[in-house]
Amino acid sequence: MKEGIHPEYKKVVFLDTSSDFKFLSGSTKSSNETIEWEDGNTYPLIRVEISSESHPFYTGKQKADTVGGRVDRFKKKYNMK
Repeated sequence: MKEGIHPEYKKVVFLDTSSDFKFLSGSTKSSNETIEWEDGNTYPLIRVEISSESHPFYTGKQKADTVGGRVDRFKKKYNMK
């Protein structure tokens, strides 16, 4: 790899603001905020609006679309079966 062209990769803490869920991960993102993690070290804090803790796909709280797709709506509109 070329020197000096890649962003710095470091450990950061991501905080899901909708559920207060925190997890430690690697990232090139940086932040002025910091937080002390469970291991006693201080890491940059990145706030996110959604994570696996609050996303409907992962929580199982998805809304099912019972209306149907475009073809179903077209057939219903023009009484085609």
